[in-house]
Amino acid sequence: MQYIEKIQAHLAAEADYLLAFDKPAVSKTMLHLPGEAFIDQVYGSSDRTPQVLRSLGQLFGTGRLANTGYLSILPVDQGIEHSAGASFAPNPQYFDPENIVKLALEGNCNAVASTFGVLGAVSRKYAHKIPFLVKINHNELLTYPNRADQILYGTIREAWNMGAVAVGATIYFGSEESDRQIIEVAKAFEEAHSLGMATVLWCYLRNSAFKTGDKDYHLAADLTGQANHLGVTIKADIIKQKLPELNGGFKALNMGKSSYGKLDERMYTQLSSDHPIDLCRYQVLNCFAGRAGLINSGGASGQNDIQEAVKTAVINKRAGGTGLISGRKAFQKPMQEGVELLHAIQDVYLCKEVTIV
Repeated sequence: MQYIEKIQAHLAAEADYLLAFDKPAVSKTMLHLPGEAFIDQVYGSSDRTPQVLRSLGQLFGTGRLANTGYLSILPVDQGIEHSAGASFAPNPQYFDPENIVKLALEGNCNAVASTFGVLGAVSRKYAHKIPFLVKINHNELLTYPNRADQILYGTIREAWNMGAVAVGATIYFGSEESDRQIIEVAKAFEEAHSLGMATVLWCYLRNSAFKTGDKDYHLAADLTGQANHLGVTIKADIIKQKLPELNGGFKALNMGKSSYGKLDERMYTQLSSDHPIDLCRYQVLNCFAGRAGLINSGGASGQNDIQEAVKTAVINKRAGGTGLISGRKAFQKPMQEGVELLHAIQDVYLCKEVTIV
């Protein structure tokens, strides 16, 4: 069966809705789009050093999607972010860091993203076999009550010493601690670039006020888009963001006598629509019109993981995004099934019939 036939089967009733969509709010001609020459044409015009460009070349030049301009990354930092027991109970073999790296290798990923401890435990054996992306900060779930904060777990020099090609960090935009996190991560990214490593930013939102009624504006295109814009401002080379599911976060939070942020109605009428590809394209637009690659997260594991992952990949690719970073959907199942899921995601980016709209 050809790639497109498998993709259509996974999309089922949504196939036409997603694959035949041809009237985006923002033209692709406004964007810098993924491709074989993306590093030369886009990153190469920036102030990134030759060493950073080489590291980006390793990221984009590894695995099944090598030299396509797209990324398929396995992230497994959930042992801290979601607690090890809760994350690995479905598949206890992933308590062992080596199996995390093996899954990324078997899945033909561009890189494996994890903690200082996980990647440091096996760096001499694997750092030369697959690009390491070291996540430098994390939440922690033992403070009572739990709080939304990201704290540093090591140094940029540690990541460099273990042979990492890139470092990643999370900022909880909208949280009480976001100012400190922005300053910390900006400094860390400057040091990473000075040592020749690429930078990836998890641009997540955290604020209880973003949930109003039955709507969760943590997933709003306008709010996540602005988080992306802040992320590229502190010079993230690649932005990781959750796929948007709605819009109008700024409008919802400005109801009544409240004053929050700034908005222009054209954000919703001319720069986007309610179609998921348009919502995702608004995220790409905020990544300096695609000068920084947008990778969307795969989300939690559920009943229809392959179908949901393929759908996310189709939306990301057609919007002008750069790929997927999917963890729990892959490692919370037997390794061979995880490999199949990663390959199903990669099939979307290898499929010529799934085009940027």
